[in-house]
Amino acid sequence: MGADGDIVHDSLLTAVDTDGAVRTTGLLGVLTGAHEVRRLELPVPTMLPALLRQLLLPVMWDAIGVPRTRGEWAERFERGRFSDADVACLTDYLGSRYGDRFRLFDDKRPFAQVAGLEALNGETKSAAQLVPSIASGNNVPLFSSLTEGDELLLSAGQALLWLLHTQCWDTAAIKTGAVGDPQAKNGKTTGNPTGPLGQLGVVVPTGRTLYETLMLNTPFLPDGLDPADRPQWAWNERSSGWKSPAGPEWSSRPAGGLLDLLTFQARRIRLVPCETEQGLYVQRVIVCAGDRLAQTPELEPHTAWSHIAKPKAGQPQRRPRRHTSGRSAWQGLSTLLALAVPDEGDGPYTSGLLRQLADLHAEGFLPADYPLGVEICGLEYGNQSAVVENAIGDSLPLPVASLLAEDDWLRAAILECVGQADQAGRALDNLHSDLRRASGGEPVPWDKGQHPSSRLLHGLDGTMRRLLTGLRTVGENDELLERAQLAWEQSVRAVAVREAETLLAAAPPRAVVGRVEKSNGKEIVYRSGKAVGLFHKKLAGILTRLSEDSSGGGEAAA
Repeated sequence: MGADGDIVHDSLLTAVDTDGAVRTTGLLGVLTGAHEVRRLELPVPTMLPALLRQLLLPVMWDAIGVPRTRGEWAERFERGRFSDADVACLTDYLGSRYGDRFRLFDDKRPFAQVAGLEALNGETKSAAQLVPSIASGNNVPLFSSLTEGDELLLSAGQALLWLLHTQCWDTAAIKTGAVGDPQAKNGKTTGNPTGPLGQLGVVVPTGRTLYETLMLNTPFLPDGLDPADRPQWAWNERSSGWKSPAGPEWSSRPAGGLLDLLTFQARRIRLVPCETEQGLYVQRVIVCAGDRLAQTPELEPHTAWSHIAKPKAGQPQRRPRRHTSGRSAWQGLSTLLALAVPDEGDGPYTSGLLRQLADLHAEGFLPADYPLGVEICGLEYGNQSAVVENAIGDSLPLPVASLLAEDDWLRAAILECVGQADQAGRALDNLHSDLRRASGGEPVPWDKGQHPSSRLLHGLDGTMRRLLTGLRTVGENDELLERAQLAWEQSVRAVAVREAETLLAAAPPRAVVGRVEKSNGKEIVYRSGKAVGLFHKKLAGILTRLSEDSSGGGEAAA
C-alpha cells in the first residue's frame, strides 16, 4: 500500500466473489468487476449503506449517469455488468478526472476529511471514536473488549470504512471545536444531530451480485442528475455558497440533490496515521462538527416513510420511519409492502426504491422469480443521542410479485401470514397474563421482561424466511399458495401450542383452583383450565384454514 492510502488502486476493500473466493482490491477493481462480486466483506450491517452512499453509488452515477427511462434501466440491469464504455468512463473518472481526490492520507486533499484539521485544545483522540462498538468518551458499550485507555490501530482499509460510517451514523451532542470554526465556543460545538442515516430506518434492496445491487439502488430520472448537484469530492464545482466540506466551517442547509445527499459530510474529520512495524495505521483522529441536514428530503431513497394526513404547520407530510428494536425484518413487512399512500389518515409508505422495483415488475422489466433481497439496518441512540444503545440489522428474501400495487393477492397473503403470527403472539401473552393472575400474581408489564410472544416469533423466524423464499416462484398458482398458507398455519399452531404447554407446566398447582378478581363491579374468575381453553379458542379463530376437528388439530400440532 502506498503512503497516501490510494482508495482507487490500493487493496482497501474486501470482496467475496460469486465463486466464494475472498480477495482485496481497490475501488476501481470493485466497480469494474462488480458482476463477479457476490458481496463486500463488511464488519457491521450499518456499513453497507454507508459504503454504497458515500462511495460506490455516487461514483457510478457521476461517472456514467443514471438511467432516464425504465427501459434504459432494464437494459443496464439485464446486461449484468458494466459495458466497455462504462468501464472507460469509470477508469477516466477515477483516473485523470478525480483520482487524486480519493487518497486517505493526502496532505492537501484527504478523502472525506479536512486537511490540517486541528482541535481548539490541540488534542487528538483515539481512533475508537470512529467505532461505535468500542468504548470512547460517553459511548461505553456493555460488551466492549477495549476501554478508553486502550489504543486502537486501524488499517487503511478499516479506517476508510469507519470514516464513511462516521459521516453517516455518528452520535449527536457535543463535538470537538475546530480551529477556524467561528461557531465553536469554549473548545466545543453543541447541538449536533446524529449523522443523516441515524435518523432513518434504512432499507437497501440487494441482488445476486454487487452490480445488481448497485442497479437496484439506482433510480431512473427522466431529466437525469441536476448539473449543479455534485458529490463531496467535487465541492469546488458547486454553484451554491455553502461551506466547503474540505474546511473547518460548516452550515445547516438542505441537500442539493442526490449526489450531495448521499455524500453529505455531517462531520469534519482528520485521520492521523502512524508508522508501525506492520505498516501505516490510524491510531488517532479528530472529529468535529460538520454540515447539518435541514430536513430529510423526499428524494431520500433508502428509507420508508410515515405519511401524516394532516401535519402541523411547518412540518412535512412525510417523515422517515425508523425500525423497531427486537423485531425481525419480516415483522415489518406491512411497511415494506405499503406501496400506496394511505387513503385516509396516517400510515406507512414504503421506500422510493421498492416502489420503483414495483413499477419495473409491473411493466415486465423485473421478473417475478428474481431473488430480490432487502437489508434493513439502523442504530438506536440513548441519552440525548450521544451514545449508541443498540444496532439493528437483518436481511430478508422478498418476492417481487408482492410489490405489485394493482394485483395485491400475493402481498395480501404474505401480510395475512405476518398478522397471524402477531395475533398468535398476543394470544400467548394473554394466556401468560391469565395464568399469572390464576396463580395469585400480576401480569408482566408490556414494556418489561420477556414475553412468550417473543419466543413464538423467534421460533417462526426460519419458517417465515423459507416461506418468503418459496413464494418467489409461486407464480399465479393459487393452489400452491393455499397449500403454503396452510403449512404456515400448521407451523404457527405447533409453535404456539408448544409455548402454551411450557407456560402451563410452569404454573403452580393453585392456578387450577384459580382466584376471583373484581373489575368494574363484575367478578372475573381466573383458572388455568379456563385460560388454556380461551387460548385454543382464539388460536382456532386466527388459523382459519386448519380443520376444527380436534383430532386433526392434534396431528397438525405434532
